[in-house]
Amino acid sequence: MSNTGKKLRVHYRGTLDDGTQFDSSYDRGETLEFVCGAGQMIAGFDAAVVDMQEGEKKIVRIPAAEAYGERRDDLILTFPANQVPNIEQINAGDKLFLQTPSGQPVPATVIKVDETGVVLDANHELAGKDLTFDIELVEVAEA
Repeated sequence: MSNTGKKLRVHYRGTLDDGTQFDSSYDRGETLEFVCGAGQMIAGFDAAVVDMQEGEKKIVRIPAAEAYGERRDDLILTFPANQVPNIEQINAGDKLFLQTPSGQPVPATVIKVDETGVVLDANHELAGKDLTFDIELVEVAEA
């Protein structure tokens, strides 16, 4: 039976191909709750849980295209120094927030800062990476 449209509670552990853990609900001690198929999760995660049963556990590898997408060169952005407030306080590796035309915050990582300006990477930090999730479906409920 499909879980599409149902509220799910899951525990999960996410790792990269080299075994590095990037996230875990177990470490936080609380489950993740979302509506299956509602676009609240990356596509590959939604697909992995759609037919799971309560109490079931599985390990799934999600390719980058079904996770946070491939890295995009058009998301490397350069801003001239005269358009960057407090540029002297910004360093490579800092996380900044840009704003979409609708006002939504978009996180970006500072790649380079010099006298000419700032270069930012607005790709998701997991873009271009295949992800492995160890998933435990804890509860299925009507949304």
